[in-house]
Amino acid sequence: MRRFALKALFTALAFRRAEKERVDWDRNILIFSTVVTVGLVALYVYGKATSRW
Repeated sequence: MRRFALKALFTALAFRRAEKERVDWDRNILIFSTVVTVGLVALYVYGKATSRW
């Protein structure tokens, strides 16, 4: 398990280093839209739980 964790860590670090050369707009937009969607769902659930809507 420790060997797998180290391999994953070094792979992630190497991937980030390669990503510094250019901006990956598709991934940024996907992350942003996912965060907005989760935020809207959380607001909806909060509103329903507190009987504000």
